[in-house]
Amino acid sequence: MAADKVALSVDLSKTGAKIDRNIFGQFAEHLGHGIYEGIWVGPDSSIPNTRGIRNDVVNALKAIKVPNVRWPGGCFADEYHWRNGIGPADKRNVTLNPNWGGVIEPNSFGTHEFMDFIDQIGADAYISVNLGSGTPHEAADWLEYMTTAQPTTLAKERVANGHPAPYKVARLGLGNESWDCGGNMTPDYYLSQMKLYSRFVRNFNPEQQDKGQMLMLKIAVGPGGGEPRWTEWTEAIMKAYQQHTWSWDINGLSMHSYTVVKWPPSYDSTGFGETEYAQILKSTLEMDDLIAKHSAIMDKYDPQKKVALIVDEWGAWLAPLPGSNPGFLAQQNSMRDAILAALNLNIFARHADRVRGANIAQMINVLQAMILTDKEKMVLTPTYFIYKMYVPFQDATFVPVTFDAGTYKHNDITLPRVDAIAAKDKDGKLWLEITNLDPNQSVEIEASLAGITPKSAAGQTLTASKVDNVNTFEAPKTVVPKAIAAKVQGGKVSLTLEPKSVTVISIEQ
Repeated sequence: MAADKVALSVDLSKTGAKIDRNIFGQFAEHLGHGIYEGIWVGPDSSIPNTRGIRNDVVNALKAIKVPNVRWPGGCFADEYHWRNGIGPADKRNVTLNPNWGGVIEPNSFGTHEFMDFIDQIGADAYISVNLGSGTPHEAADWLEYMTTAQPTTLAKERVANGHPAPYKVARLGLGNESWDCGGNMTPDYYLSQMKLYSRFVRNFNPEQQDKGQMLMLKIAVGPGGGEPRWTEWTEAIMKAYQQHTWSWDINGLSMHSYTVVKWPPSYDSTGFGETEYAQILKSTLEMDDLIAKHSAIMDKYDPQKKVALIVDEWGAWLAPLPGSNPGFLAQQNSMRDAILAALNLNIFARHADRVRGANIAQMINVLQAMILTDKEKMVLTPTYFIYKMYVPFQDATFVPVTFDAGTYKHNDITLPRVDAIAAKDKDGKLWLEITNLDPNQSVEIEASLAGITPKSAAGQTLTASKVDNVNTFEAPKTVVPKAIAAKVQGGKVSLTLEPKSVTVISIEQ
């Protein structure tokens, strides 16, 4: 069967917002093997490490230029007491992690270890403070401990614990899912608490005072999905923001939305077929309407778009792997999940004027992870390679793409056949991403380019023989990118997209 043809048009004179690099953020919660074994093995481990942090994981994350990491949770954040995680390792309190399996929390990975980790990978800190079971006093002390350069008692304690210089905290989460696991609060009650944290939890780092982008962004808890009560939550927070005074402020509103299809999560991460593939992609595309709905509410109270929408938990939430602790949220990562990631990143890019941050859940060994580990072994997932292919879009300028998406049909499900975004990087190079959702048929793409004269085009494509193909420790290169070249003629770029593929090309002029 001959491949269908799809015409795309890209006009560089119609550039849009900057695609904030922070939409490629990561999330590391104390959950399952996300921290322990995933990041932290301890300095005495036979696994190569730097001060207890796995070298292989650090190198892999550096390659995808992680902009920020959200820590320590998630639901864990609202039960986390920072003092348990500082000081000599053998003197730290051993506690429980009741949210995720009821397991022991050794607290050997705390503030200093996290800050060391993000420094090693070159990322910013996105700290979620405990608004649920903590106090404004506790959170304020934590920020002073981390950020002040003045010789206060807390600063001296930080110095004694091995870090003389103040840390930088780029983003501060004012609680987590306060409407549910963070305290089951009403919007009004959350507002009363959030204002206290916004007022009193300060960043004292001298390099983060009145320097534009160096200021710490405060991110309020926002909606958790598409139900009517979530629009009411967004309405309440943004209406209050419109009336805020000098004493409190927010810079972002979080939003959480997982691709689950039905609860509890029951879709398998391996061994599935085309029906599950189509159902999950249909569900994930609802992210676009969800962002549009909440952005419209935000526009009503914040037409200048000062408050960013931060989608700081998203991704595929699938059934736990057979034999795993169900509280550890372990799942495999397939070619389908790579396409799911690309579709969401494209949605974020198209809403770049409002969406200026996102954190996939989660970075290592949990849910839709970049990396899977097993003792000394490590494997990179298909989703990891999407993030690596998308690196050129970090802080690039969005360029609209017009195209007839066509249709891919399976049983009673109809999806767009193709999806695409384009962007111009700081050096003026044009990048084009095209996803072929159809798992059975290739697509011929012809891209017309206005504003440049293309000379050559090449890049990478990610595909697999089946939608459920995964990378394993035994076969780590089942789903990896391969080079692709495009034909340039008459000012147009032509290329063939394989079925179920994600392709990124750069266009030289």
